[in-house]
Amino acid sequence: MTDIDKGTSARLPTPHGEFTITAYFDRSTGIEHLALHCGDVAGEEVLVRVHSECLTGDIFGSLRCDCGPQLQLALARIAALGRGMVIYMRGHEGRGIGIEQKLRAYNLQDQGMDTVEANLALGHPADSRRFEAAAQILQDLGVRSVCLMSNNPLKVLALEAQGIRIVQREPHEIDANPENAAYLGTKRDKLGHFLRG
Repeated sequence: MTDIDKGTSARLPTPHGEFTITAYFDRSTGIEHLALHCGDVAGEEVLVRVHSECLTGDIFGSLRCDCGPQLQLALARIAALGRGMVIYMRGHEGRGIGIEQKLRAYNLQDQGMDTVEANLALGHPADSRRFEAAAQILQDLGVRSVCLMSNNPLKVLALEAQGIRIVQREPHEIDANPENAAYLGTKRDKLGHFLRG
């Protein structure tokens, strides 16, 4: 049984190339997610990025994280290949705590906490995101196996638990900057992300 409803699709020209953007409504959460895809994505070994919404990084270009550059790199890689998909998971701001709580976590980080400690101090799990909808979107579009652009082992496990076969996990690392070096180190050391030391 699926908890998603497929909505409208439209052509989306980007600086990287032309994509089709499709809206999906997750009935279990009330959140709309997006799939940006190009080429024939039905089938095997589709290049996929499951990208968690990050307003500060994706839209405003925050240097506190690597989210914006990761999104742009994924779109560029998919467009160059001519086949693949980015699933844009809305409702994942701040690893699932929302924008207000994320800003509070920023303040705690500026006082010396790392990103995990800040979430915990605010009464949240280190990571409260869920990826069932991403798997259902892949299944709806006929994707049977993926080459997943991700550094996050939880995304791999979550998709596999929903029946998505991961043929390969492709590193999707962005060089650190002075603002996000400690953040990326925490993701590596405390959240198990596959990042260089």
